[in-house]
Amino acid sequence: MRTVLVFFGGNSNESEISVITGTLAVNLLRAAGYAAYPVLLGGDGKLYFRAEARSVADFRDAPGKGFLAVTLEGRSLVGGRLRRKLLTADCALNCCHGGMGEDGTLAAIARWNGLPLASPDTPASALFMNKEYSQIAARGLGIPVVRSFAVSEREWRERRSDVERRAEAFGYPVIVKPSRLGSSIGITVARGTDELRSALSLAFRLDTGALVEEYLDGKRDINCAAYGLYGETVVSSCEEVFSRADILTFQEKYEGTDAARASKIPADLPEETASKIRDYTRLIYESFHCRGVVRADFLVSSEGVFFNELNTVPGSLACYLFGESLSSAKELLASVVEERLATAEEKKETIRTGILNNGVFAGAKGCKNRREMV
Repeated sequence: MRTVLVFFGGNSNESEISVITGTLAVNLLRAAGYAAYPVLLGGDGKLYFRAEARSVADFRDAPGKGFLAVTLEGRSLVGGRLRRKLLTADCALNCCHGGMGEDGTLAAIARWNGLPLASPDTPASALFMNKEYSQIAARGLGIPVVRSFAVSEREWRERRSDVERRAEAFGYPVIVKPSRLGSSIGITVARGTDELRSALSLAFRLDTGALVEEYLDGKRDINCAAYGLYGETVVSSCEEVFSRADILTFQEKYEGTDAARASKIPADLPEETASKIRDYTRLIYESFHCRGVVRADFLVSSEGVFFNELNTVPGSLACYLFGESLSSAKELLASVVEERLATAEEKKETIRTGILNNGVFAGAKGCKNRREMV
């Protein structure tokens, strides 16, 4: 039986949402015949383990009684005062939303320890965690994005009038977003200078950077997901997510009571538009060598299709976009894990130059003489 570690939690504004995604993944993988174990990233930077935990309720007050602080040593979890090996994993799955779980840090830790991760690796995760970088990447692939500009906290503090002028040049309303947050947290529509100031103040309470973006009147929110399967990219149908507000809110994403009216799959789009969105999603997935399941979000208006952002750890791992049943979700996660296990990276040769054995470090990049450093 294959053993899979499912990581979730973390010190982010979305850590509670990741508990929902993580426990769902644990139970689906267990139903698929895997020995799946939840590993909680605590807000204190430690890892916590409780083998029998399986529901959201088990993690409401975590870490608490029954949770063991652990470390990752190679592919093994080690814990307790005697640093006992608890288990050795074959693979891991990242269910962390936001923070150092989704931004590539967890992927780097897994790679350092030689633990195969059935989720995007560090470069793609770090890139698409930042909305500014995401738009630069999309432009580089020829994918349209909405006009926007980035603002640093220092720039807002020292050159506020310049930022306000740039926003006015777009014409109000504009959308203000923290650069590295998700789940619509901290996103505000500003209809004038006073609201712009309030929106940026909120953004900089939560992040060190923000994006000011042109507002598309009458825009539609369209999502599309993808995952890799033995060299092929599987792309989902398009989903339209509905909102009663100017932008899709956190409450509508996670606290809505009328799921039937919250979204529609497949979205009611012209075939040409739906194909374009699916093609853009595939292009991003393949160009950045993504792994696991990702979800690309787009805006559609009378002006065309615009890339919005890529979620490298989407809510519920976007399983619902590939089928409505728990059975289809179980098969999807099993496929993602098996694909990762079947595509282990070949270990490459590491060259040892022997330069430390030389008495003199010369050359364009070296020192003239080692004695000069003493």
